[in-house]
Amino acid sequence: MPEAKVLNEKEIRKVLLHIASRKHATRNRAMFVLMNMTGMRVGECAALRLCDVLSRDGSIVEEIRLAAEQTKGSKGRTVVLSQKAQEEIRNYLQTRFKLRDLLAVTMTDTTRALFTTQKEPNRGFSASTLAQHFHYIYKGAGVAGGSSHSSRRSFITKLANKGVSVRVLMDLAGHSSLAVTQKYIDVNPAMLRSAVELLG
Repeated sequence: MPEAKVLNEKEIRKVLLHIASRKHATRNRAMFVLMNMTGMRVGECAALRLCDVLSRDGSIVEEIRLAAEQTKGSKGRTVVLSQKAQEEIRNYLQTRFKLRDLLAVTMTDTTRALFTTQKEPNRGFSASTLAQHFHYIYKGAGVAGGSSHSSRRSFITKLANKGVSVRVLMDLAGHSSLAVTQKYIDVNPAMLRSAVELLG
């Protein structure tokens, strides 16, 4: 099976423009941006619940603590959210619930799915339906080779390009070995060029 495509900035913009032109734009944008900015697996994204992202005061958490049943390998992990990722989630929830202040949402059943579907408004996507959903998004955007795994590979490769150590990447990706993380890094000409330029 071929490795998932690593997305460049132009391809990311193409996907975001396509999402903006379709139904459920705020939800689809939030899922896409979240996966690109955290390296979450598609199954982890599908398994997210409101209580995973909302604090008791209605603010968005800085870290998502995934339970073992929400992630791969029956081992819980922590996903760090950048400010931009937090803003995307907040914007999506404010649009979904038509509320500026999300405190009222915390007083409802927050075990409901974060990302809902028309068919399953409480349970949301399964990992396979979300993977299929992204397949159609990439196809519609005209990004050949894009898949639900592209965001994860792109996240790891881009951080490696910026000099983040493989040990840190391993933790961010929730991998149990450095060897697995290294396989995700797409070595490209820009990375080789910046490496030799370090020598001045």
